[in-house]
Formats: sequence, structure tokens, C-alpha cells
Amino acid sequence: MSSPQEKSWRAGRFWWDCSQPDTSPHPLRALILDLDALSNIDVDGHRVVFNAAFAAHGLPIQWGVARYRQLLALHDERQRVTAELRKRCVGPDCDVLTEVLADEICMTKDMMFDEMILDAGLTPRPGLEDLVNDAFLAGLPVGVVAAGRRRWTEPLVRQLIGDGLVETVVTTDDVSAPGAELYRHALAELGVAGHDALAMVGSATGLRNADGAGMAGVLIDPNAGAAAPGAVAVRPDFAGADALRLPACQRLHTQWWAQRSPTAA
Repeated sequence: MSSPQEKSWRAGRFWWDCSQPDTSPHPLRALILDLDALSNIDVDGHRVVFNAAFAAHGLPIQWGVARYRQLLALHDERQRVTAELRKRCVGPDCDVLTEVLADEICMTKDMMFDEMILDAGLTPRPGLEDLVNDAFLAGLPVGVVAAGRRRWTEPLVRQLIGDGLVETVVTTDDVSAPGAELYRHALAELGVAGHDALAMVGSATGLRNADGAGMAGVLIDPNAGAAAPGAVAVRPDFAGADALRLPACQRLHTQWWAQRSPTAA
């Protein structure tokens, strides 16, 4: 396996040139990524486990990618399952009993998720490895936040990124409530203020949570539009002609806060 130094040299520069001194009022001092930014957890993870849960209940339901993306407009998993049961006229006529069945399916899915997610074949988003290596070689700490349990989150992060490149992993085991608190906890562990870190998130919910912790955020979503309210930038992944490498992150972070300084008014 190539070392981070060799990968950086192939990118057209020496590995020790990864970063330059930052003289901005809010220099970039950390990157915090949520799990959805690392990989397509919803489509390639949760969807697959839900299909297994439907089968475990003897239901002839298999969510395809297109259908699952439609259901993501409903922010609650239970609502998605209930909507699907009603659409297919599956289960009893009584709404209460249909909701009970939806609860049972969600409980089954939760129990199966821990066992299945590490074998789901999840892959990192294109370009993620290059960005994390950039940060590591520049001495910029990287944190990961996840609205899930540590017992499967940590091994999944290692699976997607590798060992020794992430400074901290914050999960629902570490906070009393998910959401912005995950990011605040990660900032505290890394010892940086919100305005000195850049978040990489995979959903509009993650973007709101990062903003709630005082962070600028980049939305990584191949299905998002060209713009998203409150996002520093919207990207399908970390690769491409204008790859989201560390210098690009530093530039976006500096521009975001420069536009919000009192002198920019």
C-alpha cells in the first residue's frame, strides 16, 4: 500500500508542502466529517438493512434506490415504513395496527443494523482518502461524528478511512442528544472553536447541525442541487477536476468567514 507521502507526491507536490501559513482571522484548524459524508450510508446501508427487515417479517417489499430516495423526504424512518405499508395496502386495515407493524419492522431493522452494516460493502466517497491524507500530513486534526452507536461506528470509520488518520470519533454514546451536540463535543475534544473548523456533511440535516455548533459546512451530496441554503459549497464528492483537497477547504473556509466579518458589510 502506498504511503500518504507517496500519494501526495503523485498529486504533484511534496508531502511537506501540504499546508501554508494561514493569516486569516479564523484559520482552518480542524475538519469534522459526519458519517454520511464518508459514504452513502442511507442508500447503501440503511436501505439494504431495511430490505432484510422486511424479509424477516415475511413482507414482499424491497426498496430500490429510486424509491428509497423518494422516501428520504420523510425524515423519520418510522414514517417511511408506514408510508410504504399504506401505499402497498400491507398489514391490517386499522391505522393503529399498521403503525404497530411499522414499529416492529423498525425494531427489527435496528437489531439487524449492527450485525449487517460492516458487511454491507460500503465504500468511501471518491476523493475522501486524498483529503484525509492531506489533513494528516499537514497536522490538521480530523474528527468524525455519527448519529449511531460506537460499537459499529468506529470499525466502520476504520473500514472507510483507515487506521490512525482520525483524531476523534463522536457518537450518540458520548452525548445526551444527537444533532449539534455531536459537533460541539467533537470541537471540544479537538480543542478548536466552531469558526476555526470546517464541517463536511452528507445531508441538509447535518448542515443544520454543524451550523448549530457555529461551523461552516460543505454539503457532500450527489443528488443535491447546485446550491443549498447555508452551505459553503455543494459537491457530489471530494474528487473531480476541482477536487476538494485541503487547499480548497482552506480557501472556502476563509471566504465564508470573510463574507461574514463586520468589514465585509
